Amino acid sequence: MNEIRNVCVYCGSSRGDDPRYAAAAEALGKALARADVGLVFGGGSCGLMGVVARAALAAGGRVTGIIPGFLDEREIALPGLSELVVVPDMHTRKRLMFEKSDAFVALPGGIGTLEELAEQLTWIQLGRHGKPLVIADVGGFWRPLLDLFAHMRNEGFIRTEYEVRYQVAERVEDVLPMIFAATRHAPAERETAGATERL
Repeated sequence: MNEIRNVCVYCGSSRGDDPRYAAAAEALGKALARADVGLVFGGGSCGLMGVVARAALAAGGRVTGIIPGFLDEREIALPGLSELVVVPDMHTRKRLMFEKSDAFVALPGGIGTLEELAEQLTWIQLGRHGKPLVIADVGGFWRPLLDLFAHMRNEGFIRTEYEVRYQVAERVEDVLPMIFAATRHAPAERETAGATERL
């Protein structure tokens, strides 16, 4: 039986202008801790990254931060983590975040968050893994991107045979239930074909 031990959360190194973003990050951190699911994140103390990690730690959760040395100087790694891994570059950071995680969540963020999300979507599309991925569309933040995905599909750039599987949660409270349901409903396929809704 597949088990969700750790969830990787991609999110901004800024808090954004809408207070709903930080509130969602805090709620997700607490929910992970309550469910005894570890948090894997980018290691920084600022922005939504810091909010989700502090919330998980304050609720007694396990938190693993993975940060490149050059970003540690700018973002300052969050103290008190269960595990902090300092790596030489972004590629190593993303690889370790993937290897240590059983599912992925994208909260609001900037270019870095978008790049991390796009990479996981690409790997799912190419059949390199089937770990659940949830886009947390807090306050409609990701709606323009989701509309772009629909446009790509309508224009023939996302073909039926290369469907991308993911879920969209409009409420952060739905994120973990979606991940757990995806794991329960398709345990044999999770590592190869995905278990979430199509793009």
